[in-house]
Amino acid sequence: MEDFLASKRNTSGFSHSKIILTGEHAVVYGNPAIALPFPLKVEAIIEEITSDIIVESTFYTGPLEQIPTKLKGISACIQQVLSDLNRPCDKLKITIHSQIPIGKGLGSSAAIAVAIVRGLFSFFETKLDDETLAAFVHTAEVYAHGNPSGIDMATAMSDTPIWFQNGDIVRLEVTSPLHFVIADSGRIGNTQKTVSRVRALYDKDEVLKENSLRRMKEIAFAAKSAMAKGDILELGKLLNKNHSELIRIGVSDDGLNQLVHTAKKAGALGAKLTGGGDGGCMLALTDSKEKAEEISSALASAGAHQTWCFTIES
Repeated sequence: MEDFLASKRNTSGFSHSKIILTGEHAVVYGNPAIALPFPLKVEAIIEEITSDIIVESTFYTGPLEQIPTKLKGISACIQQVLSDLNRPCDKLKITIHSQIPIGKGLGSSAAIAVAIVRGLFSFFETKLDDETLAAFVHTAEVYAHGNPSGIDMATAMSDTPIWFQNGDIVRLEVTSPLHFVIADSGRIGNTQKTVSRVRALYDKDEVLKENSLRRMKEIAFAAKSAMAKGDILELGKLLNKNHSELIRIGVSDDGLNQLVHTAKKAGALGAKLTGGGDGGCMLALTDSKEKAEEISSALASAGAHQTWCFTIES
């Protein structure tokens, strides 16, 4: 076990998950997307110890220098923060508590990085602005996604829904409560692979690319308007249209489509996959918490690995 100092210091940094409401995949091409903060939490606890820096989590516990390749983004992020703060890379324990399932399109890598950076800056009693935070988190996201759009990071840093386009972020107001159900298909997606597959499809067919991106852009703008007006019926219809577009470009699968169908049959106003697709999660919009619970039960009965209900309010 690691040796703790008798009078150890410790602080925590926090973040949360994200849900893409509209615009996944299209956002990579400069289209707008709408993303929502999703209340699955991450806490990064920073403690002073007498041994070399270690990381403790459900997915890896051990020295930072031996962290697995799939977590190198976290390592690089930590080392960059410590270097920029002119702090030695030792005598720290970083414990990560995350409620976010990995590989399900819920922004786990970005949320973990945000929590760690916030925790480290708090531990060293250094002021942290959003621009600096984003720069450090981007380092981790490059390892995780290759060429990230930045939407995961932006949403993990925001407590409100956001409109995201080419790195520009606008906070969105919600005039009526939006009740959602999220269902985990139980299959791990791979955003890098689906993004690459869509790019190959678009490269082969310029007309398809142009029409697809135009339609998804129109859906995003219409969804933004529906949210501002509190028109949840229209928003539900737009989510259905968005899912059809994602099917058209080949990023949904039979399992996700079945969950979407189940949610609509159970009374959802609209439903779609969320995130990269080919597994991962889907979302459903409804008009009440009670209906959300009903849809959640229906999705669980249809084979969803896990479900969550949450509400976005003004």
